[in-house]
Amino acid sequence: MLEAYYTVKGYGEAEIIIEKSRFICYVERATTEEEAVRFIHQIKKKHWDATHNCSAYIIGEHDHIQKANDDGEPSGTAGVPMLEVLKKKKLKDTVVVVTRYFGGIKLGAGGLVRAYGKAVTEGLKAAGIVERKLMRIMHTTIDYTWLGKVENELRASTYSIKDIHYAEHVTIDTYVEEKRKDEFRAWMIELTNGKSAISEGEHIYVEFDVAQ
Repeated sequence: MLEAYYTVKGYGEAEIIIEKSRFICYVERATTEEEAVRFIHQIKKKHWDATHNCSAYIIGEHDHIQKANDDGEPSGTAGVPMLEVLKKKKLKDTVVVVTRYFGGIKLGAGGLVRAYGKAVTEGLKAAGIVERKLMRIMHTTIDYTWLGKVENELRASTYSIKDIHYAEHVTIDTYVEEKRKDEFRAWMIELTNGKSAISEGEHIYVEFDVAQ
């Protein structure tokens, strides 16, 4: 599992007009090729009357699935530039479709490359980009007398509290990066003068918004 990677937050769409041609970009997260293909078919069905429905997707932990389709545009002027935008932004598990309604003015190869690339850039802004970080949930069990201090220190730290369980003792679940779990354990032991029981929970990806 990757420690961290970038992907889109979810669905998004954006439209630009270039020389009277409409370029509508649709973006979605897809973790399998089947999901990507299904999304592309949905957009093609929606815009069955469009001049072109070009697409690109990149999927897998090591980007092992990469596809680009020009859908009738001159070879290399649509799908590949779209895919290059995804790669430049280091995105994974992402599918994009750009629907074009021809406006009567030919753009030329260079113009098409720029138009499809810009459409995807705008679509990604609309969808939003997140960084998914692999976190370990650390369980810290303490007496109630320590709750105020520990909770305050955690909220003032770079760690994030997932949940607090109130029973005979209090257990605080905290998101901790795998590489920082020993640091977290040492910090918590020092904070509670050794009066805490700390155990490791499951791995989980946590998403953080990325500014574009």
